[in-house]
Amino acid sequence: MAILNMTKTLIKSLFHGPYTCLYPLKEKDKYERTRGKIEIDMPQCIYCGMCQRRCPTGAILVSKADASWEIDRLKCIQCGYCSEVCPKKCLTMDNHYTPPSYGESKDQYTNA
Repeated sequence: MAILNMTKTLIKSLFHGPYTCLYPLKEKDKYERTRGKIEIDMPQCIYCGMCQRRCPTGAILVSKADASWEIDRLKCIQCGYCSEVCPKKCLTMDNHYTPPSYGESKDQYTNA
């Protein structure tokens, strides 16, 4: 009986086609509530450090003395905790993913 179940699955898979898409070449549809990368509106940021303290992976570094905000995109798990606790609501979660990268992916913003 196991051979019949396997044959049924094999035939179904042959006629269905691939269940996945080639991500960098063909992007998936993005839904309204899709979690994506974190965006910051620097003129509104007061460098309180709440986002840094709330980040479970330590992907965000805030320096009040240098007036800089940094995020390591490879450490970020897109949980959205930082945007929830931001008192000025300058952090938002975009519904676009961070593009694939092979090296370090740190974004540093300064308020000049």
